[in-house]
Amino acid sequence: MGRKALDYEELNENVKKVQYAVRGELYLRASELQKEGKRIIFTNVGNPHALGQKPLTFPRQVVALCQAPFLLDDPNVGLIFPADAIARAKHYLSLAPGGLGAYSDSRGIPGVRQEVAEFIQRRDGYPSDPELIYLTDGASKGVMQMLNAIIRNERDGILVPVPQYPLYSAAISLFGGSLVPYYLEEEANWGLDLVSTRQSVAEARSKGITVRAMVIINPGNPTGQCLSEANIRELLNFCYQENLVLLADEVYQQNVYQDERPFISARKVMFDMGPPVSREVQLISFHTVSKGYWGECGQRGGYFEMTNIPPKTVDEIYKVASIALSPNVPGQIFMGLMVNPPKPGDISYLKYSAESKSILESLRRRAQIMTDGFNSCRNVVCNFTEGAMYSFPQIRLPQRAMDVAKSAGKAPDVYYCLKLLEATGISTVPGSGFGQKEGKPVLLFITIIIIFFTAEPITVCPLEQFVIWNNLQGVPSEDDDPARGGGHAGDHVELQEVQRLVHGAIPGPLEAVKREEDNRIYI
Repeated sequence: MGRKALDYEELNENVKKVQYAVRGELYLRASELQKEGKRIIFTNVGNPHALGQKPLTFPRQVVALCQAPFLLDDPNVGLIFPADAIARAKHYLSLAPGGLGAYSDSRGIPGVRQEVAEFIQRRDGYPSDPELIYLTDGASKGVMQMLNAIIRNERDGILVPVPQYPLYSAAISLFGGSLVPYYLEEEANWGLDLVSTRQSVAEARSKGITVRAMVIINPGNPTGQCLSEANIRELLNFCYQENLVLLADEVYQQNVYQDERPFISARKVMFDMGPPVSREVQLISFHTVSKGYWGECGQRGGYFEMTNIPPKTVDEIYKVASIALSPNVPGQIFMGLMVNPPKPGDISYLKYSAESKSILESLRRRAQIMTDGFNSCRNVVCNFTEGAMYSFPQIRLPQRAMDVAKSAGKAPDVYYCLKLLEATGISTVPGSGFGQKEGKPVLLFITIIIIFFTAEPITVCPLEQFVIWNNLQGVPSEDDDPARGGGHAGDHVELQEVQRLVHGAIPGPLEAVKREEDNRIYI
């Protein structure tokens, strides 16, 4: 009998081309160690609740009532749930007559799409049409749906920022397109150089690639920068001149930590610019309940909005959305609640406001703590995280560390992250998974660590564990090389000793991480 269709050799080649570093070799090894009983801190993916962020009370109350509507008939319901949560649950149940267990319109519940449209209008100052808003199972599903519509064959290219969130490289490979990188400049706080971006387009076209769309991630993932209004204007003009669809990944728009660099949507800037840009540029904007101070990743709520998309194309996108019948209904309710939260005067407003502000301020503090912690290492440089949820440090490796990695058959950053995982239980993502500008010195690589700390109290926080491990074991500086006059080349702290140190009660520099209520460091 010959090979079967699902034998590896017979699989769709596009499936085998897909690489997704966020759930790659490091994640698999971390999962193995977790099964063996080792405590693992998964900083490889933006998963706030898994790292201890508490859910906001009001949306959980509303969805709980929607999931169990019989509670609304209980005479004691008002003793447990606030009146505005009860009213909102009844509102959403009226929009979904079959309840949360029934399919909705394939585009999402009309009333929730109306709430999204009103949110967009409040945010941008320009009307939004709910018929051009589609609710999705998280933003990722919307991104994949739009890339699938844009990519026709391997000659179709998508401009993607590098470093980039691996969703884009993975989806482009899956749909058989070509990724065209444009490079962010670390020295300019991960800013965009449109001259080099034009060169990327010209180079792709010289290879016969038709560049059809451009991705922007604002705030940046994994780089954490926030685009200024001037940046976005340049990008929109570029898309107009090059006739590109702009895919605006704006899922971290609540995660902004510098008042002087607020989030501004691509849609607002486009309409502010006026014709011809506001009439000609095709724009798809994405948002989600997974990030921000909501962090409801598992609920899978998201949306995309289409601007300047022809009606016939919208009909085709509706047709494809209909194949999946319906986005999950609880996720749609979460999206409605995110874009239409309690307002001043509502019973739940003060609690909701206090919870959301507390989470955002905590993230702001931790962004600074992480930046300071990384920069305290002798071989690490890290830009301040202006937005999103990640730090993206650059780590300089001495040549001998590169040689050790090579002898182990690993890329240097992968080897480093594996050793960090083994010693500390911190699971990260090697920077090579996000791409890197060609021509960068080989002694440099980048890794990623999320800025959340878990809520479980332990003796030493993960950042302090990283600093201790990095300085004692991970990457001795070039100054330690005897050939350069140093005295520690070849010295290696044994793994067991490193583990004893990083897990022991060692006083550390990061006292700001301590919780005031019990003076223990929380991660």
